[in-house]
Formats: sequence, structure tokens, C-alpha cells
Amino acid sequence: MLVLSRTQLPYSLLTGVTGSLALAALAMWLSSSPLLHASGIGTLTLAMLLGLAVGNLVPGTVHRAAAAGVQLCKQPVLRLGVALYGFRLTVQQVQALGVQAFVTDALLILSTISLAIWLGTRVLGMERGTAVLIGAGHAICGAAAILASAGVVRARNDQVAIAIACVVLFGTLGMLLYPWLFTLMPTLFGDSHGFGIFTGATLHEVAQVVAAGQAMDPQAAEAAVVAKLIRVLLLAPFLLGLGVWLSRKSEGGQRTAAVKVPLFVLGFIACMLINSWLALDQSVHQALVSFDDLLLAAAMAALGFSTRLIDLRKAGLKPLILAAALTLQLMIVGGALTLL
Repeated sequence: MLVLSRTQLPYSLLTGVTGSLALAALAMWLSSSPLLHASGIGTLTLAMLLGLAVGNLVPGTVHRAAAAGVQLCKQPVLRLGVALYGFRLTVQQVQALGVQAFVTDALLILSTISLAIWLGTRVLGMERGTAVLIGAGHAICGAAAILASAGVVRARNDQVAIAIACVVLFGTLGMLLYPWLFTLMPTLFGDSHGFGIFTGATLHEVAQVVAAGQAMDPQAAEAAVVAKLIRVLLLAPFLLGLGVWLSRKSEGGQRTAAVKVPLFVLGFIACMLINSWLALDQSVHQALVSFDDLLLAAAMAALGFSTRLIDLRKAGLKPLILAAALTLQLMIVGGALTLL
């Protein structure tokens, strides 16, 4: 464990935070380019990749010099970013989504996370934390859900990186597959609206859903984003339920005395309620969302920076097998629920 003196700590904080923010800003700029925007590769994924590249290229002295700042971005900055994510949603949006889409997403989340835990730990013999993170990323909203869940399960850097890599890989494949299926069978789920609900309920990242919907038609794109919003909203109750479940799985099979609700989950709910009840100026709202993007991207950059490729190689094929199974399950169960 690295121990810094009082004179070294401010420098390490400044170096790590500045470096993470610089990579985050670069990721935001790159993701806005027409080529990457059309590809569905989001800011968080880019920030993770940039951090991973830099972290594996620089010497150990740089890692030691930036350790405190990197750690700050991976924990307090990340939690603040997850809380501010609530400004992207309103209660009014939830009310307008309809019972059908809500039930579809809720059932998919429950079935996906259950399958991830059972298949990952019981069949594949994976660590519970890795299985939970891969399941959360597939079930809810990709990298943002993985980052939020990591604090609850106390995941390691390599576990988070593996989960994000799985979501990026199979989410990108789905982003390319869904428009092709729509071209072949546009009435598979009744109409464009039904295909859009299927897309939003089963694809992982928000950016992937937007890109896939835009490749179909306006009606499908709107329905896809609406269905995706429910999954984002369900992040808060999912984290609460995950915390309760983990408290029942404490060492020795004994129940803990109390369940601690993560503060950032309450912050997420509070931000959503503020966004619903207060008439925020459009420029203020956009500034909050952009600031939140910067915080989450800085956390991703810091995470990538502190992750070594050798840790990812050690994971082997098991995470990919689990991610492939979850992707197939989402398509089958999501398709059946949409048809019903």
C-alpha cells in the first residue's frame, strides 16, 4: 500500500485529478466527432480506453505520483457523478412511459441479474463481484450501472474493467445487429414502436440505443429511448435491492444488523425529484448534465489508468461466455415480453 507524506499528498491529488479530468475532456471532445458519435461509442467508454492506454504506457513513477488523485476520482467523484445522473430523468417522463414498458424492463432486469449470478458463480465459477457487475451492465445501463454497482459490491479495478469490456463488445454487436433485423423484419414486434421498445429494453449503453434507433426510423428511435429511460430510472431501486441482498449474504451466512443505503443512491433520487419539481432553465440543466458527464468520464479515466492489461488477460473466457449468454437471454426474453 502506497503511503504519502503530507508534502506529497497535495501534489499527488493535483496530478491525479488533473490528469483524469484532462482525459475526460479529451473523451468528451472525441465522442462528439461525427464518426464516433455515429458509431455509438460513448464518452464513458472512450474515457476508459484512454485511461487504460495511458496507464499501461507510463512508468510506475507516474502511477505513484498520481495515486491520491486517481483514488479520489474513483470514489467520491464517481459517487457524485452517479447522484447527478438523476438530473437526466423526471417523474413526468416515468408517468408517460406506460405500464407495458415498465413491466418489460423490470422483468428483464430481474431475470438478467439472476441469471448472471447463478450462471457466473455456480456454473462458471466466477467471483461474485465480477458476475454482478457484468449482470448490472447488461441489465440496466452499461458502464454507468457498472460504476454505480462497483461501490456496492466493493469491486476491484480489474473486475470493473472486465465488466465494461463485455458490455462494450456485446452492446456494439447488438447496435449493429438490431437495425439489420429491423430492415429484414420491420413488423416483427407489430410496428416500429414495438421494435423500438425491444431495442431500448435489451441494448446496454444509452449511446448504443440512440445509434441503433436512429438507424431505424423516428418512431422506433423515440420508443427505444423511452424504454431505455426506464432502465436508467430502475438503477436506484436496483442498487438498493443489491445492497439488501448482499447484506443477507454476509460471511458465515449470518444476517447483518442493518442495511446501509448508499448515499449516492439517495442523491440520485433527490436529483430526479428536483429535476421534476423545479423548472430549471435549459442552460442550467444542460450545464448540470455536461458537468455530470465530465465527472463520470473522469472516474472512468481514473479506473482505466489504474487497471493493467495483465489483470484483464487473467480473467480468461468466462466473462465473455457469461456476457454472451446474458445478451442472448435479453434478446429472447425481451422479444417475448415485447410480443406479449
